[in-house]
Amino acid sequence: MSDATSAFIRALRVNFMNFDALTLEQVRSRSWASATLSGVRHQIGFRLDGPGAAAAADAFLEGLTEREFEIRGHVLADIALVSESRSEDPDGPVVRISLEALTIEDC
Repeated sequence: MSDATSAFIRALRVNFMNFDALTLEQVRSRSWASATLSGVRHQIGFRLDGPGAAAAADAFLEGLTEREFEIRGHVLADIALVSESRSEDPDGPVVRISLEALTIEDC
């Protein structure tokens, strides 16, 4: 996992500090570059389980594209919700969220 990916995941987890049942299910990253910038494209899938999962997901997704993420050494250039699913299991609600993001090296 690249440093940019680890930093992005840490920044993502900060949004769920009051919710401790976040499980990463998919992490894919690949280098990205333009003529003047370089960075990393990320595909991140995670699951929230149990009581409070729906509320935590709602709070996270509200204003997602305008939210600031503190990513050491990088700037979040773009983030998008790819998919969201909600279901119930015997332990309570389950919310799955899939995101795509682009982080650019902060020069």
